[in-house]
Amino acid sequence: MSLLQDEFAQADGLRYLNHAAVAPWPKRATRAVQSFAEENCRLGARDYPDWIIVERRLRERLARLLNTPATADLALVKNTSEALSFVAFGLDWNAGDQVVISDQEFPSNRVVWEALKRFGVNTLQVPLNGSDPEGALIAAIGPRTRLLSISAVQYASGLRLDLQRLGQECRKRGALFCVDAIQQLGALPFDVQAIDCDFAMADGHKWMLGPEGLGVFYCRADLRQQLKLHEYGWHMLEHPGDYERPDWEPSRTARRFECGSPNMLGAMALEASLSLLEEVGMEHVAKDLAERVQWLQDGLVRIPGVQLLSPLNPLRRAGILSFRLDGWDNQVLFERLRAEQVVCAQRGGGIRFSPHFYTEFRVLDETLALLRQLADT
Repeated sequence: MSLLQDEFAQADGLRYLNHAAVAPWPKRATRAVQSFAEENCRLGARDYPDWIIVERRLRERLARLLNTPATADLALVKNTSEALSFVAFGLDWNAGDQVVISDQEFPSNRVVWEALKRFGVNTLQVPLNGSDPEGALIAAIGPRTRLLSISAVQYASGLRLDLQRLGQECRKRGALFCVDAIQQLGALPFDVQAIDCDFAMADGHKWMLGPEGLGVFYCRADLRQQLKLHEYGWHMLEHPGDYERPDWEPSRTARRFECGSPNMLGAMALEASLSLLEEVGMEHVAKDLAERVQWLQDGLVRIPGVQLLSPLNPLRRAGILSFRLDGWDNQVLFERLRAEQVVCAQRGGGIRFSPHFYTEFRVLDETLALLRQLADT
């Protein structure tokens, strides 16, 4: 049995194509959580210093995954929405300021900016359905634009954007650049320095193969102290272990965004999952994932009545492929696929498939065969 077959020994008959929503854990993450739980049961927190070592290793893995200048630039957060809120409600806004987003954003990267309306901040949604979506976003950046916030990969269509181009143009125009990286981080290489972004965030439970409840927030070092803090506690202090100290100040690192006790259970699982991605290497992960998405696309276009909703150009996508099937209501088709143990999602007016780099081609072929049968009914 190969390494990946052993790590992802999923239930017989399961066809898991839903990594853009919530991913299965590899076995090593399961073992890490089991070991942690057993240790808690037998010893409590006797070996807490060892837990800190694992958490530190997680930060180091995340720093490499995002290519941050230092681990001090990263905070461990509950989720993407929390990190976006740190930015939205940390910046000092003026009435008339503008935020530019797209018209395809997941609510996390829309609602948080629309919530600034009470401060006189305008949120502009830019359509991405043209031939040059980056150009449309750049053209929308005007003199009142304070920030462009965009998903690296759109959650429904799977459209992947040229982040480096957007970062360069934001810098030229004096706008901050915020990237919701949840649909790219762990699927494709991601580099905060190459794209010149100011903020980036992602949950661990999708392409990073970790648990819900733990994500990462990157904040450029020179912007950390410009974000007003709204959460305070012992863990975000410069001297978090000195409990009797009467004076205090927020940490000079991104830990200033970590209010209280860390999610050690989540850290155990995510650190283990990221160790697998590092062993495989993100270049190989991206290559193997691209092969599987292309395999699905080639099979789908041969099925009568299938309408692809995702970009056909491999450079314009990551791990998402969405489609409709003529004659089928999306809800009915989704339920039929679910009954056949095809785990997928309804998004953007269609059915969304999202394999990962380890997904067996057998799973893809069985799913395509099932869709061919349904197309004929």
